[in-house]
Amino acid sequence: MAETGASPPLSTRPARSPLFRAEHFVWLTARVLEQRLFAHHFLNGGADPVETALDAYRNQDGGYGHALEPDLRGPLSQPLHTARALRVLDSIGRCGGQRVERVCRYLTSVSSADGALPAVHPTQRGYPAAPFLPIVDDPPSELLATGPVVGLLHGNEVWHAWLFRATDFCWQAVESLERSHPYEIQSAVAFLDTVPDRARAESAADRLGRLVREQRLAALDPDRLDAFPVAAGYAPGEHHFPHDYAPTPRSLARAWFTDDEMARSLDHLAAEQQEDGGWPIRWRQWAPAAALEARPMVTIEALRTLRAHGRPIG
Repeated sequence: MAETGASPPLSTRPARSPLFRAEHFVWLTARVLEQRLFAHHFLNGGADPVETALDAYRNQDGGYGHALEPDLRGPLSQPLHTARALRVLDSIGRCGGQRVERVCRYLTSVSSADGALPAVHPTQRGYPAAPFLPIVDDPPSELLATGPVVGLLHGNEVWHAWLFRATDFCWQAVESLERSHPYEIQSAVAFLDTVPDRARAESAADRLGRLVREQRLAALDPDRLDAFPVAAGYAPGEHHFPHDYAPTPRSLARAWFTDDEMARSLDHLAAEQQEDGGWPIRWRQWAPAAALEARPMVTIEALRTLRAHGRPIG
């Protein structure tokens, strides 16, 4: 029988459970892509409808645009949009084949001189963008953009010429970090969790974990947030918690935190679900559409994190 993409009605799930409340929020506010992702992850929906929705954001150059990453608007391909597309494909088990070959050709075309990715390619100029994503004529390569992409490709056993120099860039960037900030650390973890050299990855992750604790980059006690500084340039209250670094128990970052610290972190995440059923975004809000489109993405990831750590969601 052909897949319809239909999901059971809300009434078939436990009333007022986190999943019930989140589903109402998703149907009320989300783009088609996030609706289909929600159905795939939580309602036994198939992967094909997710791929179909994602195709609407794909450009002829093999990259992705059209505000797939809501903080960058406009039609043109960007590394951050393309990284988001790879995360979607990875989450549905479709990160491979000719589609990813085309993505790698796009990544090659927009890489900096050292073979890695800038956060924002200068083609974004002329289109709206979040003020914390500056557009410059000759942007440097950044671990923030490159690490998650390289990690996803390695995790899916993709091999392409682009990966060799990009992997070397990530190793150099990760192993030379002395002062950092939460999003950069998250990007480093995304790389280390799947890069093939596991002994080297474990050693690098151990050093990063000590750095995170020494520099208080993780809020270990949600009831004492004033004891944990917010990174420079972040929004007021934009803290990061243990679950942000280790969204699954399999992550190398899980070893950075005690069981009690992770439990408090997950308790805090569960309690953040708002009255409308969605989770809030903690980064700086700069445009209503960007915030509206980001919240269903954050909501899906919150539910996936809670479930991965064994918390009941309904």
